[in-house]
Amino acid sequence: MKNRLRMIAGLGNPEDKHERTLHNAGFWFVDELARRYGGSFRYEKKFDAELARIRLKSEDVWLVKPQSYMNLSGGPVRAVLDYYRIAPTDLLVAHDEIDLPPGTVKLKVAGGHGGHNGIRDIIKHCGAEFVRLRLGVGHPGEKSKVSGYVLKKGSADVEAAVERNIDDAAKAVEVWQDDGLSAAMKKLHTNKA
Repeated sequence: MKNRLRMIAGLGNPEDKHERTLHNAGFWFVDELARRYGGSFRYEKKFDAELARIRLKSEDVWLVKPQSYMNLSGGPVRAVLDYYRIAPTDLLVAHDEIDLPPGTVKLKVAGGHGGHNGIRDIIKHCGAEFVRLRLGVGHPGEKSKVSGYVLKKGSADVEAAVERNIDDAAKAVEVWQDDGLSAAMKKLHTNKA
């Protein structure tokens, strides 16, 4: 399966009160790509998402921030894919990952949702063949504390680690466009935190 990078969906929750919560790490990632490549987000009612278009290594790439709240991310993502005739295999979804420690970031092709409700909803609407960018935010230690943990601002150390992850992932995206997904995965997974 050849993966071209044509769309990157960052997952998060809308509203200012959620902006710096760990659950919005996916939004942070697409915001950083927009900043680096001169993209500007605008709200598109027909998708219930904010969109920005960037030019990455001579390819147009859509950046998407669903505004439907995390657990309902699939509908807006599917709507953008359909409108621009993008295959799910050419989609990268960036999200927070409690099963990875802060300072760890991984690319994963296809698979299950791992308990992440945003990913679960995207699988429901788009199938499971998209690529995931898993931004490690760490685990609070007890399952009952997960929601409270990801829905608040992280400690300064955790936030700094996630920002480093985002920088590493942005560099890996460039490698993907130049040399393919396998090369991007190799670069990202052998990068030392």
